Amino acid sequence: MNKELIINAAPSGVEIALLEDKKLVELHHEKADASFAVGDLYLGKVKKLIPGLNAAFVDVGFEKDAFLHYTDLSPYARSLLKFTQQAMSTPENQEFDFSQFNTEPEIIKTGKINEVLGQKPNILVQILKEPIAAKGPRLSCEISLPGRFVVVTPFNDIIAVSRKIHSSEERKRLNKIVESIKPKNFGVIVRTAAEGKNTAELHEDLNMLVESWKNLQHNLKGVNAPCKILSEQTKTTSMLRDLLNEDFNRIVVNDKNIYTDTRNYIQKIAPEKKEIVTLYHSNGTAIFDQHGVTKQVKASFGKTVNLPSGAYLIIEHTEALHVIDVNSGYKSVSNNQEMNALETNLEAAAEIARQLRLRDLGGIIVVDFIDMKLPDNKRKLIEAMEEFMRADRAKHAVLPISKFGLMQITRQRMKPEVNINTQEVCPTCNGTGKISSTLVLEDEIEKNLSYLVMQKHKGLSIVVHPIIYAYLTKGLISIRRKWSWKYKQTIKLKSDNNYYLTEFHFFDSNEEEIKL
Repeated sequence: MNKELIINAAPSGVEIALLEDKKLVELHHEKADASFAVGDLYLGKVKKLIPGLNAAFVDVGFEKDAFLHYTDLSPYARSLLKFTQQAMSTPENQEFDFSQFNTEPEIIKTGKINEVLGQKPNILVQILKEPIAAKGPRLSCEISLPGRFVVVTPFNDIIAVSRKIHSSEERKRLNKIVESIKPKNFGVIVRTAAEGKNTAELHEDLNMLVESWKNLQHNLKGVNAPCKILSEQTKTTSMLRDLLNEDFNRIVVNDKNIYTDTRNYIQKIAPEKKEIVTLYHSNGTAIFDQHGVTKQVKASFGKTVNLPSGAYLIIEHTEALHVIDVNSGYKSVSNNQEMNALETNLEAAAEIARQLRLRDLGGIIVVDFIDMKLPDNKRKLIEAMEEFMRADRAKHAVLPISKFGLMQITRQRMKPEVNINTQEVCPTCNGTGKISSTLVLEDEIEKNLSYLVMQKHKGLSIVVHPIIYAYLTKGLISIRRKWSWKYKQTIKLKSDNNYYLTEFHFFDSNEEEIKL
């Protein structure tokens, strides 16, 4: 599979398109003034405790207080509170040695929020979900700093290896390496991308994350809550960190600074790949237009999504869930109805998996596939859906098809869904959905005609839409003829297919338009 990243920098921010085999699968927009992004670390001030919800509202500087539930506190919440206070009170000319930090006992899973945050302290928190609709950000105290091969989690000494690494020998090897290089008071999660990597590569990645933690400690000195302490990397570098593999063969950027940053970042994490970054030199065509992204965006967003075979999807959403209806359209593979249904459903499943990533739909998604009778076919569809969803980085689960023929999918929602308006305002009705009747239009044309005759214009021509032309010239005594008699000059009428229905223009005897 060929993967390409197309990066379009504009004054409003950066748009990033991920293409797989030339097909758009992810679209991200990073605003120029982006804040409260997933992964950002803030020093927050606990404002209100809600014992009924076992949660707290924390001020992190957003217009609405952020939400922190007891289950997101982390077992090491007391250690985090102690660390926050010590880091804030460390004098500017001193270094806080985290390896000497003494951790506190873990909190219990069934505890109460006011037992931990009863004093309403300042606390270091990480954005778990971006602000969505009328809700503020969702927070977590389970601090983690992700690298390319490992993720560090402070206040514990746990080593965990990704379950996607199946070889027990490889798991043991990675565990042994991490155990030998891991600093005190840091837990380490080994990512799938670490498979086959040597000690030097893992050590370099780990050292980078420990440096980030030292920056965080330094940034906490003497600050007042609320305040951003450490920002997640830019969307470009975080995507490269999570996605960059041997499949990646091209990154195209239209901004010199981002090009340099991206190239430097790749030089650091995968030197052999640095040549895949190219700077786009505009030839008058926008970067997204040149690489076919704009066209795919227009075709992929909106209520109806058409599939190559003639089948189509209808995507609707409410506050709590999204509903996708699969329609066969004029698709006909064979005379076998069951076979037709399976073929259409499999094609739809591939597109649905793409749409979930592309629009970043989250929560509950209910899919109404075309009814199939054979259990074998239903099983094939579920297996195919799980396979298509495998590339999705968001946590998700696919449930079996219910007796009503519905498939339920849950997908982690971490930020607002991507919603792009693919429709344009109709020039005829100006978006109202209604236009003037031809009777009123006739009066409007005549009013302008009368004015031009009064201004001594001769040899007038009126150009209109073909339907209006037919209306004005029908019958033995047509409306055009009546106007010629009334204004004592020949009024010419012409039709133009490029005009919208109620559009009309006047031209003089030299074929020059008369501006009214």
